[in-house]
Formats: sequence, C-alpha cells, structure tokens
Amino acid sequence: MSSFNFDVITLFPKAFELINNLGVITRALDKNLIDLNLHDLREYGEGSYRQVDDKPYGGGAGMVLKPEPIYKAYESIKKSPKSKTLLMTPQGKVLKQKDLARWSTLNQIIIICGQYEGFDERIRRLADEEISIGDYVLSGGEIPAISIINGLTRLLPGTLGDPDSLVDESHNASLLEYPQYTRPLTFKDMKVPDILVSGNHEEIKSWRKRKSIERTLERRSDLISNENYKKSPQSKRIIKEYNQFMKFRIGNEYDIYPDW
Repeated sequence: MSSFNFDVITLFPKAFELINNLGVITRALDKNLIDLNLHDLREYGEGSYRQVDDKPYGGGAGMVLKPEPIYKAYESIKKSPKSKTLLMTPQGKVLKQKDLARWSTLNQIIIICGQYEGFDERIRRLADEEISIGDYVLSGGEIPAISIINGLTRLLPGTLGDPDSLVDESHNASLLEYPQYTRPLTFKDMKVPDILVSGNHEEIKSWRKRKSIERTLERRSDLISNENYKKSPQSKRIIKEYNQFMKFRIGNEYDIYPDW
C-alpha cells in the first residue's frame, strides 16, 4: 500500500515538529503509512529578502500574502490523480468528521496555510475547498493543518492498533460518544455505573446507546436537529432511538424536551 501524502505550504515549517510527538501520527510516519512534505513558503519568496507579503491595495492594517510565492510553491508539488487542495482560512467551511472520512479515500492532500492579515484573493483559485476549524481567528493556518493531518491519519488503515475503536467515537454517527470508565471502580466517591460491571453485554450496549443520545441532546442537539441531518440515511435510525430514549426519560420523570 502506498503512503498517503500530505503536502503543506507554510511560512512556519517548524510548527509541524509537533507531529513527531503525537503518538499515533508519529507511528504512521514511522510505518510509512503517511508522508509529510513541508514546502517552506520563504524559499519561494521574491528578491534578496525572500518577500512573501505586501501592503494591501486600497489600504488597511497589516500585510497580505502575495500570490506569486504560493503559486510557485504549489506548482512545485507533484500532484496525484486522487488529490485535493485545501486552503486554511477562517472564511472556510467548518471542518466536520465526515470531511475527514471523505478525504481518507484520496491519496494526497495539499494544504495551503494562510498568515498575517490575510492573503491575495487570487490564491483562492488554487483551492478545491476552503476550510476553517471554528468560528475564531488564529495567527496562521498551521494549527488547523495539523488538526486535519491528525484527524485524517487516524482513519487510514493500519494506523490504529484496534480499528474498532473508531466505530463509537464522537461525531462518527452524528452522536457524541457515551461515557467511558476504567479502574479503579471507585475514585473520590465517584463509582463506575453498576451496569458496566454487570457482565450483561446486551444491557451495556443499550445503556451506551441511551447515554450517547442523552449526551448529544444535552451538549450538541444541533448535530441531530439540523435540516441536512434530518434528510440523511442515518436520521431514521437515530430518530427511532431518540423516541425510545425519550420514552425511557419520561418513564423516569426526566423533564427534557429538546428543540427539533
């Protein structure tokens, strides 16, 4: 199996040294499951000072990344037939787990990291998708890029020792993961729920489903109440489980009525 290639255009390649100490991701590098190729934007800068930014036309605060260095860096990258280019920007679509799953079927992701006050609008032409990791602004695209590399690598075959550990993770089925416990049985007067040590696997499975729905309703009801989700194939299954869960809650005198 060939490696999955990450090609990152960045002004701060040293920011990615963190990946060498990220456990699962580092092992994926060691096992040649992924290749991380960093393209230092400064090397493609103009003139003796390797200029990569300039003042914006029309005035304004800060500096704007110039198009020429980024285009040169981009054109130097060997493209795979199954490749996508992502532009890290706060104006982009907020990253979702389903995006990582979709990209995991490729064999190359090219990531362009923005910097400073922004970038020349013509740089957008290079991107297949513009991505944000949240409704806030960072100093650059390196942390979002690392988030994508981390999240996507975990989905690649051979990366995790136990592939089944991906199945019940939060956001994989538009639900948050159920509560998890390990030893000791009692810690600071907090006890592991009796059901988890009962040995009854069917009841444990039912408890986990119920807790997963409960946690999603209480913390992220938007995951299962938005119109796009209601039209999705898994919606009917979740709604059925939701209805069963609500019967359970009403029967136990809970008073929670989420906005659907």
